[in-house]
Amino acid sequence: MIWLLFLLILLVAADLVVQCAYVRLVLRIFETKPPFSVPAFPPDPTAELVSVVTDDGVTLRGSIHRDARRPAKGVILFCPELEGSHWSASSYASGLLDAGFDVVSFDFRSQGESDSQPGYAPLHWATTFEVEDVRSALRFIQSRADLCDLPLGVMGVSRGATPALIAAAESSRVKAVCCEGAYSTDALLVHFISRWATLYVPRFLLPILPKWHIRVTSILVRWTSQFLRKRRYVVLEHWLPKLKDRSILLVAGERDNYVHPDVGRDLQKRIDSPDVQFWLVPTAKHNRARDVGPAEYDRRLKNFFDKTLLAHSA
Repeated sequence: MIWLLFLLILLVAADLVVQCAYVRLVLRIFETKPPFSVPAFPPDPTAELVSVVTDDGVTLRGSIHRDARRPAKGVILFCPELEGSHWSASSYASGLLDAGFDVVSFDFRSQGESDSQPGYAPLHWATTFEVEDVRSALRFIQSRADLCDLPLGVMGVSRGATPALIAAAESSRVKAVCCEGAYSTDALLVHFISRWATLYVPRFLLPILPKWHIRVTSILVRWTSQFLRKRRYVVLEHWLPKLKDRSILLVAGERDNYVHPDVGRDLQKRIDSPDVQFWLVPTAKHNRARDVGPAEYDRRLKNFFDKTLLAHSA
C-alpha cells in the first residue's frame, strides 16, 4: 500500500514538472502578438470628435458618425480590433450609417488616439481594462440627449468583440450585438495548444492526453501572464449564459488563420439561444468578411439591427 502511495506521489510530481515546462513554453507564445496587418482608415471630416474619461482616469477619444440629413433610428457602439482605430467604424459599419443608424466609436486605452495607461501594453487578449472602456463609452451614450433614447446595439471586431458581448450581458439597454472574429481567451488558447501539440508532445502520447489537461495548462498560462503583467484577462465563458435574451450575430471568416470558425461556433453553442446567428463567410480572412462582399455584408448587418432594435423600439 505504501509503495502505491509513493508511486502516485511520484506521478503527480512528474506531471507538475511537465506542466510547468509546458506553461513556460506556451506563455512565450501567449504573450507574443500575431503579425496583424490592420489597415489604416482616414479621418472622416463629417464626424464629431468626442472624448470621455473612464472611472480610473484614462481619457478615451473617438467619434460619432451620422447622417445629419435624417433622424437616427438607433445608435451602434463600435469596438475596434487591436491596433485598430475608431475611424475604422466608417468602413465596417458603413452599411449601418447608410441605413440611418448613428455609430459611436472609441479607441481603447493605450491604442490609437486615446491616452496610454502607464505600464499597460495591450495584447490580443481582452482584459478588464477594455471592459471598463466599453462601460465608459456606454455611459457617454447615456449622457447625450441626442443618443440616450435611441435603441442601442453594439458591434465588436476581434478583441473588441469580447467587451462588446460583456457589455450586452451587463446592460439591459443593449438589445443586439454583432461580432466579427469573436473568441474567448481560454477557447482560442486550447485550440492552438491542441493544434500545435505535436511540436512539443510525442505523437504517441496525444491519444491518451486528456482534454482537461490541456485546459489546465491554458488556465495556468493565463494566470501566470496576469501575475507577471499585472492585469486580469476576462473569462468570456462566465458571461455567455447571460446573453440568452439578446440577439447575437457572429461573423466568421472561412479562411481565418487566427480565429478558427470552430471557436465562433463554440461561442454560439455556449450562449445556447435561438437568437444567435452564425454566419460563415466563404474565403474571408480574419476581420475581412466585408472585403469578400461589401453589399452582402452591409445588407446582413442592416437587416440584423433593423429587425432587433426597431422591434424593441416599437
